[in-house]
Amino acid sequence: MTKPAKQLRIGLLGAGPWAERTQAPALAAHPDVDFAGVWARRPEAAAAIAAAHGTTSYAGDDGVDALFADCDAVAFALPPDIQAPLAARAAAADCHLLLDKPVATSVTPARETAAAAERAGVASVVFCTLRFAADTAPWIDAHAAVGGWFTAHARWLGSLYAPGADSPYATSPWRREKGGLWDVGPHVLSVLIPVLGDVTEVTAARGPVDTVHLVLRHTSGASSTATLGLSAPLKASGVSIELAGDQGKAALPEWGDAVRSFGAAVDALLESARTGRPHGCDVRFGLRLTEILAEAELRLNR
Repeated sequence: MTKPAKQLRIGLLGAGPWAERTQAPALAAHPDVDFAGVWARRPEAAAAIAAAHGTTSYAGDDGVDALFADCDAVAFALPPDIQAPLAARAAAADCHLLLDKPVATSVTPARETAAAAERAGVASVVFCTLRFAADTAPWIDAHAAVGGWFTAHARWLGSLYAPGADSPYATSPWRREKGGLWDVGPHVLSVLIPVLGDVTEVTAARGPVDTVHLVLRHTSGASSTATLGLSAPLKASGVSIELAGDQGKAALPEWGDAVRSFGAAVDALLESARTGRPHGCDVRFGLRLTEILAEAELRLNR
């Protein structure tokens, strides 16, 4: 495993809107990080982000390996099925992993990524925003500790593809293809599973456009429902997760900006790399999310 340093050298793979607006600013501002460089499939995009933050850009397939060689860890802002094989390659190069969700959109590459991280003994964190946001992370921990939850209801309806919407993320081909199940489903599961326990049973049904409805059973005996989509009308969009149980009802609070949340994910990776203790939202958890979502997708397609 990479020897700890005063500042962890972290590189970034990806140069789209998410990398530009979230990962790159967070890495550049973090006091315990040396933002070591940027690689992207479009060299000009990597060069633009690198120039904005005073770091190095890397190009081409050889550039990926050069970035790994120059880093202790790498952060990913790539489509999931491009992320997974590169993450396994980074782990083999002894780089800790700060992954985006989902790890992959099928089980085999997610499993291979988790196995590569385990073989290399590197730390990993999957950036499910709600697990790291300043207001939602302690809420999840507190309500997981209480227990006694009977059911939960989640609704995450984005409007990326609604008429009149103007989101930079709407140009993402993988989001268009895979829809809300894979884009926002990991966020919802990252809240429900710590509180209610692992998923033991999945039922799925289609709604309008890409909207999906899930009914889940959990190891605690509780059940939950989730409505997920990216095509809701602008006025119908929004996020809510509510628990109900012995303690009454509890609603997930709103959360702050993504840059601060990503900084907290960096903190978690640094702590895991330093101590060797796995984080609760590591690549193995990311694999489990992929398994659940793949099962839901299978049921939708029957």
